[in-house]
Amino acid sequence: MKKKTSLVPQAGAIAFKIVEDDSPQILLVRAKKTPGDWIFPKGHIEIGETPEEAAGRELAEEAGVRGEPVGLVGSLEFRSGDEEVRVTYYLFVFVSEVLRKEKRERRWCRYEEALNLLSHKNAADFLRKALPLMEAYLPPVS
Repeated sequence: MKKKTSLVPQAGAIAFKIVEDDSPQILLVRAKKTPGDWIFPKGHIEIGETPEEAAGRELAEEAGVRGEPVGLVGSLEFRSGDEEVRVTYYLFVFVSEVLRKEKRERRWCRYEEALNLLSHKNAADFLRKALPLMEAYLPPVS
């Protein structure tokens, strides 16, 4: 009889800021397990935390960024080693720099560059899905 595996809940943050030319820049970090990969900050949800709170905490710990949550982007499930993981991603707008706990390489990049750098297709799909939410923060075209 096959043992039923439970899903390990995680949360991730897609963070952006609007720069001088009114275009969004996206924050990427290097993955801990595979440092050649560019990903969005993510990690386990701690007891008593909502997924959105966990995403904000991971953003601060991994990237040194405090953000204001904008909305839910989506969830995905995948296998990592012998665990089944479900990550729920939230979009955050940049608020400030904070002291980060982890010394991962991080990078702010333009939208198209982020799509090309992201190491996993589903991450790029989530970034595409988040774009309309980001565009609400752009100044109106006159």
